Amino acid sequence: MSTVTSTSTYAVTGLTCAHCAAAVREELSALPGVTRVDVDLVAGGTSSVTVLGTSEPARADVVAALDEAGDYRLAAR
Repeated sequence: MSTVTSTSTYAVTGLTCAHCAAAVREELSALPGVTRVDVDLVAGGTSSVTVLGTSEPARADVVAALDEAGDYRLAAR
């Protein structure tokens, strides 16, 4: 059993449906230390993606996972 010690929330663009959310969830869940991914889908807008785990994933790894999942991008800060 792993303990959640990190919660990171990202604003992500490009998601339009439940399939997009599932793809993002799958790719981010594969990152080391990630135990759970929640997606608050805003179809066609900026969705909120929360990543829970034992450590915060590197931003570059999150960007790469979003790219692997599809044409999804971190929103500008």
